[in-house]
Amino acid sequence: MLWAYLITGIAILGLMLRPLPQREKRADYLNILIIAQAAVYLGITILALVRVPAPTFYFSRYLMIDNLALYETLISCVVFLLASIYANGYVRSLLKSGEISTRELRLFYAALNLLFTVVVFAFYCNNLALFWILLELTTILSAVLIVTLNAKENIIAALKYVFTASTAMLFSIIGLIILFAMTRQATGAGTLNWDVLMHEAGNLSPALFTFAFVFIFIGFAAKSGIVPFHTWLPQAHAKAPSVISVLLSAVLLNIGIFGILRLYAVARQTTSLTVISNTLIVFGLITIIIAALSMLPRGNVKKLIAFSSIEHMGFILVGIGIGTPVAIYWVLFHTLAHSLLKTQLFFSAGILHQQYESNQFENMKSALKYQPLASWGLIVGSIAMTGVPLFPIFLSKLNILTQLAGYSLPLVFIILLFFVIVAAAFAVILIRVFAQNADHEIEPFRVPLSMSLPIISLFAAVVVLGLYLPNGLQQMLHNIVAGLGV
Repeated sequence: MLWAYLITGIAILGLMLRPLPQREKRADYLNILIIAQAAVYLGITILALVRVPAPTFYFSRYLMIDNLALYETLISCVVFLLASIYANGYVRSLLKSGEISTRELRLFYAALNLLFTVVVFAFYCNNLALFWILLELTTILSAVLIVTLNAKENIIAALKYVFTASTAMLFSIIGLIILFAMTRQATGAGTLNWDVLMHEAGNLSPALFTFAFVFIFIGFAAKSGIVPFHTWLPQAHAKAPSVISVLLSAVLLNIGIFGILRLYAVARQTTSLTVISNTLIVFGLITIIIAALSMLPRGNVKKLIAFSSIEHMGFILVGIGIGTPVAIYWVLFHTLAHSLLKTQLFFSAGILHQQYESNQFENMKSALKYQPLASWGLIVGSIAMTGVPLFPIFLSKLNILTQLAGYSLPLVFIILLFFVIVAAAFAVILIRVFAQNADHEIEPFRVPLSMSLPIISLFAAVVVLGLYLPNGLQQMLHNIVAGLGV
């Protein structure tokens, strides 16, 4: 099955690199290929869920399929498939407006193809060094996707992203070297494989492990948008094409959190757990505070959504720091809910951008009249992100905060205060936008079915998850928690 992912990715890339059809059919051809790749990857992942016993190791134990890897890959495949369908109409609109040129289409779709393949194998990594390499590749490939738009600001945003993420990842190298030396001293043969680290963690020096953990955490935190390593995220999300903003927020942030969660599972086997848990909670709390305060003065819809992503990554980090089985269970559920809602929000923002040729709220007048689906997508998505009941984020926030109350009741009230600030930021902006009426009639942007269908699908998914947790999902989350040794 791992070979199936790789062969499919290479085959699709080969078809993209062959001589392309005439210019007017080029975008459709490339988009059909990327949709096919996403659909095949999703099918392989579902088949793996049914057929592959977890955990199963491959390629000298450097790759591993377990419940956590399958869960994260499944989320990514769903998001990639929706993004690929959405891109069919979205890229055509970018071509029409001149924001992207036909000569850049092959680069755009080839980078998307490679990013998808690298993301899948990053989740299946059983080795920290290989995981680090694939994380760096995701940075480079996503930076390429950001700069495909014809705008100088996109180059600056991409460079800032690469510089911040790659600099932070250099600290991770130091941590990896220390961790490898520790395992060599403890076992006689150094290793960075997750499964061996889990088994040997109790034999490692607590002080040195904490030191290594902090350095590795810096790199993973930068990929997750954790404060103070978050500075790349708002600009990159705002300047990237909306279909790429979706991948940055709903997929790539999850990879950093995935690494932190794996590393935390190793830390649970050591006596340094208390220090590490407190560190994660402090970083998570600071991230929530900075993100919430940064949302208040925002006038750019995509930057507002980006700072919301930072806030939710901080909350997830708090949940990991709490570390109880219930907290980790709902951290995993929160990851799913956040990915779906952020996908809906950025898809809606993409339609509004095409309508008004701007991401500024002040320019989006009579949005409900001209783009009702995108407007309601933004309204419902924003309400759901604040944790209103009957939406999935409410369930995870309630249960994680309940677990936090057993750790520190004052922290619960502090986080609730900043959740209120986040809700106020969304409310003020949405009222400003949808209370504005256009001074004159403007031509509505005709939304293709390929752009509206993913939003409608996400509406349905979000409503269902807010009201009902399928038994299969519950069992999978329980299995992941058990597999992490929580």
